[in-house]
Amino acid sequence: MKTSGERILTTHVGSLPRPADLHKMTVAKQKGEKVDEAAYQAKIKESVAAIVRKQAELGIDIVSDGEMSKPSFITYMNDRLAGFEMDTADRNQSPWVGSREVKAFPDYYAPQLANVHTRHVHFICSGPVKYRGQAQLKADLENLKAALKGVNVSEAFIPATSVSSIEDWNRNRFYKSDEEYLTALAEAIGEEYRAIVDAGFVLQVDDPHLVTHYVCHPDESMEDCRKWIMLRVEAINHALRGIPKDRVRFHTCYGINFGPRVHDIEAKYIVDILGRINAGAFSFEAANPRHEHEWTSWRDAKLPDDIIMIPGMITQSNVMVEHPELVAQRLGYWIDAFGRERVIASTDCGFASFAGNDEIHDSIVWAKFQSLVEGARIASKRRKAA
Repeated sequence: MKTSGERILTTHVGSLPRPADLHKMTVAKQKGEKVDEAAYQAKIKESVAAIVRKQAELGIDIVSDGEMSKPSFITYMNDRLAGFEMDTADRNQSPWVGSREVKAFPDYYAPQLANVHTRHVHFICSGPVKYRGQAQLKADLENLKAALKGVNVSEAFIPATSVSSIEDWNRNRFYKSDEEYLTALAEAIGEEYRAIVDAGFVLQVDDPHLVTHYVCHPDESMEDCRKWIMLRVEAINHALRGIPKDRVRFHTCYGINFGPRVHDIEAKYIVDILGRINAGAFSFEAANPRHEHEWTSWRDAKLPDDIIMIPGMITQSNVMVEHPELVAQRLGYWIDAFGRERVIASTDCGFASFAGNDEIHDSIVWAKFQSLVEGARIASKRRKAA
């Protein structure tokens, strides 16, 4: 992975707003409606090229394909894994029902739980898990390679979902134990991980479920959740076996965008476990009021000296456009703690992690990105002068 040298590099978490015409086709396919497949694939390729150019124009250094081909950061796996069938008994149930947050603020969350975007179709594992997404993945890799031609960026990454996220959305009714199921998932998703790295891209493992388990399971203690996380970290490392850690960045976040979020698990309780993941960089929330202070937890964790920090400097959890000076100030904390070369400025999470669920309008997203880039430039100049 590239590191920040003369200036602080910028990136983001991966998911970006999809064009309206692409989103319309994606929704139709998800509903089982007939869609011209050639036209759909052409639209994806066109959208990837456009979103890569947009990132470059905004000044983003490390870019992605915006996840243009995916209905969401996780449900795309339903088409790439064999061994699953739709769980009709669990259809459209929100994962947040009964969570610590909803119990604490039921009146606030009631309208959100009624929103179609928070009610998702789950699947069950009913047979051996196998990876079958080679064709879709090949198209993703080729589309991003084509889009990067003639574009001035430092590097490109591709997000791929995690073992624990697949486990949460696709419940096990086939394997004899959690460990056996996790191993099977790791074997399958590992094939996608290795193909991304072999194609020359940086792999980003997306795993919000690793830290949202606490808020979604109020009956479990902190120690229970730590044990749960540790087992999933072992599975993640199994999926990453054979991949150099300097080609892997790990992203986690807290699932909720707009909300009080007083029950987000604090980094200080789990950073020691996260540090065991075989990744060369960590991406996490650091720009919103629930997590901005946690730079001290990451500093005090004493991670290896070669680990890169990719903290969020702008957030998807409000519509205010962060001032570039604020971005520069935030970066200052991280640079003081880790050194400029080990810090890359990013976003808290993805924008439109589920296609069509655009809580922040496109125009605001791009304005936030402009502040991210300008703030990184300000911080770079100040640190060079110092």
